[in-house]
Amino acid sequence: MAGKATTLTVPGPHGEREMRISSPDRVLWTEQGLTKLDLAHYVAEVGNAFITANGDRPVSLQRFPEGIDGEQFFSKNPPKGAPDFIRAVTVTYPSARSHPQLVLDEPAAAVWAVQMNTVVFHPWPSRAENTDNPDQLRIDLDPQPGTDFDDAVPAALELRAVLAEAGLEAFIKTSGNRGLHVYAPITADHEFLDVRHAVIAAARELERRMPEHVTTAWWKEERGQKIFVDFNQANRDRTIAGAYSPRALPHAPVSTPLRWDELEKADPRKFTVLTVPERLRTVGDPWADMGANPGSIDVLLQWWQRDVDAGLGEMPFPPDYPKMPGEPMRVQPSRARKKD
Repeated sequence: MAGKATTLTVPGPHGEREMRISSPDRVLWTEQGLTKLDLAHYVAEVGNAFITANGDRPVSLQRFPEGIDGEQFFSKNPPKGAPDFIRAVTVTYPSARSHPQLVLDEPAAAVWAVQMNTVVFHPWPSRAENTDNPDQLRIDLDPQPGTDFDDAVPAALELRAVLAEAGLEAFIKTSGNRGLHVYAPITADHEFLDVRHAVIAAARELERRMPEHVTTAWWKEERGQKIFVDFNQANRDRTIAGAYSPRALPHAPVSTPLRWDELEKADPRKFTVLTVPERLRTVGDPWADMGANPGSIDVLLQWWQRDVDAGLGEMPFPPDYPKMPGEPMRVQPSRARKKD
């Protein structure tokens, strides 16, 4: 049975907060024997870096009341009884519906989310004060069957070069699984569709340079044994696990920021709930100053327009989104398309 509730002292910008943790002995990761209290300690230890990366943004909480092997659900709006230092911001979803969504502003807020059985944190690429205009360009490099993390590394290095040519500084983190996430801070003066088009432009340029290695094919049947450059993660209300977020996988991995000079020798399995706090203490946070010098997506949008003029046009949208101007007919990407 889970133990009685305990409290955890969490330092923060407004002083220490005593955060209640109920069922602290509940095992979340069976293989590692890691408990809810272990996770709360992890989040408190990495709290400053976690909030630097994920704070002041709408965030979705992926919650596992029975551990990572049990049922899960996503929580977006603040539940009743949330502490008074937990805030929300109204966001607009692809359906045009508006709703309040959680925002985390200090480490104690992330610990509170763990108390709510959150394991994975999914922040938006936009800030709370301007949710319609992303300040991060994000690209997910997703290994397909027959490929692995080591195959994603050269794609990430070349993508860094592509973004640099477009005037953007790239930052890298592990996905917490087999892939890599490449981010670039941008000025928040374009809405989501523009940023999506910028991502597509970068993805197409990467594919031109590494045609045997990467693909932008949305349909799974067409990807082959390549690294998929997932442009649809740039859409409104599409999120990926945040920096320093744990993942719901047996070895308790963490989506971990890296320095570029670490990438080629990195082993993503070594970045876990148990090891990342010490890494932060010894190596520091490679993303500490990520937002200091945001760039413009104007060059990427010029590339987008060049490709449109050449006849390439729009790319498929996820099937659960409303159809957008110029969007082709779609089906589930895992389902074979009907032949003409």
